[in-house]
Amino acid sequence: MAFPSLREFIKCLDSMGELVRISRRVSPILEISEITDRISKTEGGGKALLFENVEGSAMPVLINAFGSWKRMCSALEVEKLDDIATDMERFLKIAPPQSLIDKARLIPLLLQASQFPPRLVSTAPCQEVVHTGDAVDLGRIPILQCWPQDAGRFITYPIVINRSVDRKIRNVGLYRMQVYDRRTTAMHWHIHKDGAHFFHDFKKKNLRMEVAVTIGADPATCYSASAPLPYGVDEFLLAGFLRKKPVPLVKCKTVNLEVPANAEIILEGYIDPQELRLEGPFGDHTGYYSQDGDYPVFHVTALTTRNNPIYHTTIVGIPPQEDYYLGKATERIFMPLLKMQWPEVVDMNMPLEGVFHNCVIVSIDKRYPMQAHRLMSALWGAGQMSFVKIIIVVDSDQCSVHDENAVLKHLLNETDLDRDLFFSEGILDVLNHASDHALYGSKLGIDLTAPVDGETLRNPVEPPSLKDAENLERQAANTFPQLDDCRLIHTDTARPILLAAMDKTRPNETSDFIKLFISAEIFNDIKVVCVFEKHVNLRNNSTMLWKLFNNLDPKRDTYRSGDRLGIDLSQKLAEEGYQQNWPDEIVMSESVRRKIDEDWKQIFPQ
Repeated sequence: MAFPSLREFIKCLDSMGELVRISRRVSPILEISEITDRISKTEGGGKALLFENVEGSAMPVLINAFGSWKRMCSALEVEKLDDIATDMERFLKIAPPQSLIDKARLIPLLLQASQFPPRLVSTAPCQEVVHTGDAVDLGRIPILQCWPQDAGRFITYPIVINRSVDRKIRNVGLYRMQVYDRRTTAMHWHIHKDGAHFFHDFKKKNLRMEVAVTIGADPATCYSASAPLPYGVDEFLLAGFLRKKPVPLVKCKTVNLEVPANAEIILEGYIDPQELRLEGPFGDHTGYYSQDGDYPVFHVTALTTRNNPIYHTTIVGIPPQEDYYLGKATERIFMPLLKMQWPEVVDMNMPLEGVFHNCVIVSIDKRYPMQAHRLMSALWGAGQMSFVKIIIVVDSDQCSVHDENAVLKHLLNETDLDRDLFFSEGILDVLNHASDHALYGSKLGIDLTAPVDGETLRNPVEPPSLKDAENLERQAANTFPQLDDCRLIHTDTARPILLAAMDKTRPNETSDFIKLFISAEIFNDIKVVCVFEKHVNLRNNSTMLWKLFNNLDPKRDTYRSGDRLGIDLSQKLAEEGYQQNWPDEIVMSESVRRKIDEDWKQIFPQ
């Protein structure tokens, strides 16, 4: 049976041993984030956390609720996420009935589908307590400041509900909200998202935009708000499909919108399209601080809650975090829709370090020349896939897209640099900081599929010839004293890689080193050199991949000399043509780290 509300889900997590209740008094300013960050980076994502004693508020705080495969599957009530995709395919592949018998066979599916749309109810738990006008006070809610350089406290899991100007289309999405004062917040919707699209329509007509915000809905609704649905498809319809039961909605008290009836907290209000205010910075899911900017202001006209509400929130930052599992749910659930558009697609993987929009690995059933290139171009023009920076395409029988080590080895052993690298340009996520300009830059497609009739053959790559890798690594360090560290990896492949860390003190310093290194015959056996910033730990493979995907502008940052390749992953400077503001990495303050270290045994006594 579907979870009616967040509370039943919490009870389920408790019974599964997936919830830790924390009675130790903690601050919502940085401390909850530091504790959660440590837990989310333990094996398997750690446990969900319920902080029952939060400074400055009577409300408990639930966090990391969806931060593991087990909890994500439990939230959507399946054994594995692919089960949802299988169920979705049943509805997507309904053939037109040809006879009365065919129509009769459709009846069970049609009856089931009738349960998907939301239904309106007259009374609701989310309105057990109502505050309007001057009685509204966001200070009642234990809203977190997640990271030291955040501009303030942010509501990080708000399910934002609005309608188009003509009210025909409802949009439900997750857009962070910086709290300004008791009754106003920012509304941070990215330029490419539906919320921003609706906002601009209201702005053109100079009309006030009504908005409602749900905090702490049932698990299916929480997930559906994060899903990249096609424009005009109601997220509450998806939640109903996942629940196999309609989402009950209730009319708001002060605005003409409907909200989930069983939610914990509701904020009602409006946005004046002529009013903008500085929002940010904020420690975002890329692991960097997103830049500040002018965004609409949300005026809260009503705050309604259940009796004794629970504040549901999340943090984002350097992966892994809870959002990784929400993103992987989308990857699995939406595979049938991807396959409907491109039937050659067999599977897809968004690696953890790619933070959703920086890297996607796709396997296909290839049948004709340049099919991989066609697919890359198609994906770069499709919805939120258009933000992806790097797409790698493999044959379905080569290796599993989920075996990332196998994909990397295949890439290093087989790639023909002249044939298989496909550079393009296009839009990028607003959080992409690598390109010289905001919102657009270069992209890279890597075609690892086997040639078919009509395609040029791949030039064979010479087998590895390294005899003494340890000595060669030492020789590189001695030859280039400007390197703070170096490490030689994948010496058993055709393209051994030298990882290098250096302190960049002047424009073009890293690119000058790369050009010198890849032209030096003495290091000819090292086929790839990747240069990172000084502080990067070259022994942590996940950190290096995260850095590569975040900091790379493919066309600008790759250098080639014959069969050798250099990749510049350093911070870019204005003198090099960079026109954005390079953001800081998210790092917790040392004082908070020390305090949590001291309190850890009291926070987790067992």
